[in-house]
Amino acid sequence: MTATHANIPEQLQPLAVPTADLTPYHRNPRNGDIDSITESLTINGQYRPIVVNKGSHTGRGNEILAGNHTFAAAQQLGWQQIAVTWIDVDDDAAARIVIVDNRTNDLAGYDAKLLAEVLSEIPDLAGTGYDREAVDQLLDDTSLPETLELTSDGAGTGAAATVDYLQWGYLQWESKRVRITSEEVEALNAIYTKFVDDTNSDLGFGWHVLQQAHEEGQPA
Repeated sequence: MTATHANIPEQLQPLAVPTADLTPYHRNPRNGDIDSITESLTINGQYRPIVVNKGSHTGRGNEILAGNHTFAAAQQLGWQQIAVTWIDVDDDAAARIVIVDNRTNDLAGYDAKLLAEVLSEIPDLAGTGYDREAVDQLLDDTSLPETLELTSDGAGTGAAATVDYLQWGYLQWESKRVRITSEEVEALNAIYTKFVDDTNSDLGFGWHVLQQAHEEGQPA
């Protein structure tokens, strides 16, 4: 087994062909992130074959229709083989396949909250296409709940008692995000306000909180 085959799962190895036999699509309008794909191939291996047109109808043999950037990343890694699914279509069909393969990715979206949760549960982001900064941004963009509407206050008025402040919040560092109570939010606000009043800045506030917790946890 070659080093290249080690990056192709056993189920796809019968589909492996020499990379030197393949040609990128001659008019691919897509600009891919080769570095991210290279990282994925390194960490995850090739988990699906690329699609190659035999070319008997186009005159361009072994032309890649779907997976051009995967092929480029594999070349960058020095792969000698790559798994391929073969089709044989004319110019119009080939162009449609190239375009729709790119376009369907453009049209797809995410459940940002669920994506952030899944990424937060992965101990190592290598091979996901995301880095810590991107995950942090996802967490920042996840909206907090609206203010809560309570039932009647029991005073006989029948009016709903409206809470005009958040009942809880979050603490976040790196990809970790934990829920905290309203009392904890108030305590943090008090600590923050005093810190800013004392220092005229919020720089170093996180370290200040950590140090305070550490000192309070020391035995008397």
